[in-house]
Amino acid sequence: MTSRFIDKVKVYLKAGDGGRGCVSFRREKYVPRGGPNGGDGGDGGDIVFKVDSNLNTLYDFRYNPHLRAPNGRPGMGDNRSGKKGETLVVPVPPGTTIIDSETGEVIADLTEIGQEAIAARGGKGGRGNQHFATPRNRAPRISEPGTPGEERTVILELRSIADVGLVGFPNAGKSTLLRAISSATPEVAPYPFTTLTPHLGVVDVPGSGGQKFVVADIPGLIVGASEGKGLGREFLRHIERTSVLLYVIDAAGFDGDPVQDFRDVRNEVFLYSEAMRKKRSLVALNKVDLIPSREELDLLIEALEDEAKTPVIPISGQEKTGIQELIRSLFTVLSEIETTF
Repeated sequence: MTSRFIDKVKVYLKAGDGGRGCVSFRREKYVPRGGPNGGDGGDGGDIVFKVDSNLNTLYDFRYNPHLRAPNGRPGMGDNRSGKKGETLVVPVPPGTTIIDSETGEVIADLTEIGQEAIAARGGKGGRGNQHFATPRNRAPRISEPGTPGEERTVILELRSIADVGLVGFPNAGKSTLLRAISSATPEVAPYPFTTLTPHLGVVDVPGSGGQKFVVADIPGLIVGASEGKGLGREFLRHIERTSVLLYVIDAAGFDGDPVQDFRDVRNEVFLYSEAMRKKRSLVALNKVDLIPSREELDLLIEALEDEAKTPVIPISGQEKTGIQELIRSLFTVLSEIETTF
């Protein structure tokens, strides 16, 4: 089965051409030398991308990668202008970035519902011969052609808009955690890479009077993900917009060493983007129900906090222990970030 989640596509755009101006003259029985009355051509249609809250993927562009706006109509006699080409409005999900494929220039970053951006402008309609009459040339037989509409290829990149981004190795329990703290239902199974696409979940903050925040879960990282290995590299863009990173670490360790797991995951995140270093973070030590003693757990938490220089919250996504404390801690950090702006 082909996934309907597509977060990066290349799209060819062709805005409408302007219509040609008209060459025409008044010809009425009792109006000698009626003069030129050729109308102007209509402007070509623009191509506009608009954020639609009902979309969460760029899937539709996979089978429709060519977008063309209508041309303007030619001018007509009796000083009548040609009809303008209609604007082609293209819906995209929130978090879509439009990039010129040749220059790498960011044309627009669409994050707000209803936000619009013109990606390709239509051509201007040509002037009719009425504009070219002079005392020496009262019957001009010239007009202007319309100018061509913009033509370009753009890359659409979707970057999920969430407050918190979950990062960790495969099977660290990120999907189970997302199920435990929200109503999201990502696939959960006892083998790596059950998450193949990013998932979003809305978390209700207990005792906050209805406050909520959004969490994004991306496919598990592996060592070398920042260089393109595994599934995570292509999806790391989905945590670029998040305010807080939550490192989800398996208490048993991917290779038996949870502290080294944290070092490796954090290193891949930092290698992906220098901006990730500036983000606030917390560590969720998951699957603590598998730790045989409280003393062993306390030593592990202490070692992780020394390495991470950030709070470590022990949880069990499966048993749903420590979940409320984790939610409150995340909300506190998010509130602190918001008050700094």
